[in-house]
Amino acid sequence: MTGADLAIVGMACRFPGARDLGEYWHNLRSGVESISFFEEEELRRNGVEQALLDRPDYVRAAPVLDDPSLFDAEFFGYSPNEAAMIDPQQRIFLECAWSALDHAGQDPGAQPGPVGVYGGAAINTYLLFSGLLSRFTGEYVRTLTASDKDFLSTRVSYKLDLTGPSLTVQTACSTSLVAVHLAAQSLHHGECDLALAGGVSVRVPHRAGYRYERGGILSGDGHCRPFDADADGTIFGSGAGVVVLKRLAEAVADGDTVHAVLKGSAVNNDGAEKVSYAAPSVHRQAAAVVEALADADVDPSTIGYVEAHGTGTRVGDPIEVEALTRAYREWTGDRGYCLLGSVKGNLGHLDAAAGVAGLIKTVLALREAEIPASLHYTRANPDIDFAATPFSVCHALTPWRGTGPRRAAVNALGVGGTNAHLVLEQAPEPLPAGPSRPWQLLVLSAKTPSALNTATAALAADLADRPDAGLADAAHTLRVGRRPFRHRRVVVCTSAAEAVTGLHALDAGRAWTGECPEGTANPVFLIPGQGAQRLRMGAELSASEPVFRAAFDRCAGLFAAELGADLREIIGDERLASTEYTQPALFSVSLALAELWRSWGVRPAALLGHSIGELTAACLAGVFTLADAVSVVATRGRLTQGLPEGAMIEVGLTEAECQSYLDDDISLAGINGPARCVLAGPPAAIRELGARLKVSVHPLGVSRAFHSAMVEPAVAPLLEKLSACTLRPPEIPFVSGVSGTWITADEATSPEYWAAQLRRPVRLHDGFRTLGVLNRPVLLEVGPGHTLCGLAHRQPTTFTALPSLSGEPEQAGMLAALGRLWLSGVPVDWRALAGDEKRRRVPLPGYPFERRRHWYEPDGAAAAAPVPPPPEETREETSDTEQARTPTEAAVIGVWQAVLGVRGIGVRDNFYDLGGHSVLIPDVVARLGATFQLDLPVLSLVEAPTVAELAERIEDVFRIRSELARSWR
Repeated sequence: MTGADLAIVGMACRFPGARDLGEYWHNLRSGVESISFFEEEELRRNGVEQALLDRPDYVRAAPVLDDPSLFDAEFFGYSPNEAAMIDPQQRIFLECAWSALDHAGQDPGAQPGPVGVYGGAAINTYLLFSGLLSRFTGEYVRTLTASDKDFLSTRVSYKLDLTGPSLTVQTACSTSLVAVHLAAQSLHHGECDLALAGGVSVRVPHRAGYRYERGGILSGDGHCRPFDADADGTIFGSGAGVVVLKRLAEAVADGDTVHAVLKGSAVNNDGAEKVSYAAPSVHRQAAAVVEALADADVDPSTIGYVEAHGTGTRVGDPIEVEALTRAYREWTGDRGYCLLGSVKGNLGHLDAAAGVAGLIKTVLALREAEIPASLHYTRANPDIDFAATPFSVCHALTPWRGTGPRRAAVNALGVGGTNAHLVLEQAPEPLPAGPSRPWQLLVLSAKTPSALNTATAALAADLADRPDAGLADAAHTLRVGRRPFRHRRVVVCTSAAEAVTGLHALDAGRAWTGECPEGTANPVFLIPGQGAQRLRMGAELSASEPVFRAAFDRCAGLFAAELGADLREIIGDERLASTEYTQPALFSVSLALAELWRSWGVRPAALLGHSIGELTAACLAGVFTLADAVSVVATRGRLTQGLPEGAMIEVGLTEAECQSYLDDDISLAGINGPARCVLAGPPAAIRELGARLKVSVHPLGVSRAFHSAMVEPAVAPLLEKLSACTLRPPEIPFVSGVSGTWITADEATSPEYWAAQLRRPVRLHDGFRTLGVLNRPVLLEVGPGHTLCGLAHRQPTTFTALPSLSGEPEQAGMLAALGRLWLSGVPVDWRALAGDEKRRRVPLPGYPFERRRHWYEPDGAAAAAPVPPPPEETREETSDTEQARTPTEAAVIGVWQAVLGVRGIGVRDNFYDLGGHSVLIPDVVARLGATFQLDLPVLSLVEAPTVAELAERIEDVFRIRSELARSWR
């Protein structure tokens, strides 16, 4: 590895006969020719004139894609009308760019540094043959930005929010390899930290042949035969490919999957040293190869394969082999040691995507240690003396042999003379992945429910096919390498088999699905009080989570001086039932859990603690130092343990209804809900009261009558301890259990408040009502059990409330809660979850685009029905879309539908969310102006982006006009 080495960390492609990398490699190693041959009727349906079909020189073949008219416009935020206008080359390149980043495990929205884009496209034949060309007169800017090559790379940068250099590259047939070279230079110069590079070509009419001219560049029978004696030309077709590049040292350090190493590259031009503009130059081609080898610092005698440009022409192939030979002869005189091939025998010539097709083939060959056959080679072109060269054509699938690292080169030659050469090497052995938690959290998301289901099935199939693949690495990649979308799913599992089962069955015990609204949710920590404790609470987390262990040990160390005992032992034996130890144990477990949650990026917007839990909340909020909090909690526990035994019951009564039962013995200890209160007092009095009540009665598992008259003897000694503490105003808002509202700075810093808190009833019901005013609160019980979650679910306000430790195993419960927080929109620091683990980003199934047909026919009319029809569940339009309430709103909706091509628009819909943008605003304003006979300012759609707001703005204009007219009368 050298400092100049670059890593190819991701790839994506759509080639003839191959929708993705897996199908491409299968076809290559199987020797599949992906040229389509057409019947006359099909050609006629696709617009080929009968006169052309009748010609003997018309070749009925082409390398084609499945259907280039299909595109996931909704995913990228395009309206149907605009999607149909955009050059299909740019649409396919955009999808490939996204898929390549998915393959690399790189979330485009979470890159620490700039990401560059370098791409090129062939001529926009869609513009020429769809009838869109005529729109240049009336819709110049809109048609230009949808059609011109200049916008290929910047469209990707805009839609993926990439801020590095963004260049469209155009050097004819060498375009995509030149794009890779420029991306490499950008990485070397520090202009970006990650780079996308590639090319695309889509020919329209798509399923159509071509005319053959003897002696020309095109094949007479639809087959391309690189280096063969019978070669008579190439065949142009459609395809797209993108690779993701990163500096190798950084890729290895970051745990990226490296598919191959780019050692060096070079680009030059033939200049005038050739017989014509389109002719090749042996000397300048050789010079580019020499320069690339020097840049890579590689001796060509170590190169085992060259992916040649190999167009299959009688003149071009011999010149290319001669140039390669001249270059290699500057280092070695060896013969026949290096295999030569060209993917054009499989795919034909993909124009601007030709180079990247060869590059991806070579990367896969290096990775798999197999060299696919160069198709249709039986005997050498008579003008190539292979015996005198370092090369022999690879005519069958061949295992990669030899010692030392596998090395290869890729050559690309552009009409006009721009030559490009890349030198590659097999990827270094990846650093071994380190150990991880036994439980793993898988997260998936998509923009629609149906896409989420498709992604779920694809991941399940992938894990089933590769059961020995690292589950921890897959989980890590899904968390840090995918952009989160609205529709989400999480699965908690311990093995690939469990993951597959969970993904298929979506068992509610191990898998959860949710819809995350726009914006960020506010996590609220609920901290339970006495009664929530259980034996060995937190013990598993102490063994497996360093952050939890460190926080719990810190508390245990401080409590040891107060209690004369070790909490780490107490949580596992019968002493835990004693209040003297229960309260310190609950405090320590809850505080350690809070530290663990905060280390994972879950930072509370607010806190609510129940009884002793309020002291924990105050410590987390910075009111108490940890040392002072430990001292107060230990004192509180000792004092209450020394009190006479008491009892507590929860009863189905309102606070007002409880008043008639209160006396010197019976106290109101808590208000849990509208008709759920807690009464406390001596055991006999509580038993007698419970027996005579005609409402539901639930005894609480405590041995003291907390928050009742029975604890009054402990108030004064507790106040004395509190008076020695330094109290500070809270840094995090928390609810006062005494008032049920936000605690004030005066209350939080008052020793008298904290002493009285021991005696006063806990107003949980009011506290939950206070939390209800927060924007999207998500409640998380930070302690053992789910007591407070249960109380939250019984409130009139509907809350999302999740337990941290709801059962065994504890780690599974924590990860499930973390996943469900993410489902609800709570920000999570996924990198922090990995901690010091040595994790890798690994290739996983990418986003399942839900493509629909967006296409203009030759007469300029939009194509009819989508093909295939979209699944009903993907539609964002719903039956409760708010319909137009006024004629003005109806007119605005009509204009938006005409411009955007979107149906089912509601009055609350936002123009920009529907795919609108600044280029479309003048058209919308002009149409509205003509409809209402008024001069509407262009800024109207910026200031009033919804139907309702814009309609109101228009009606305001009419009102002002009417008032002015009356004033003039």
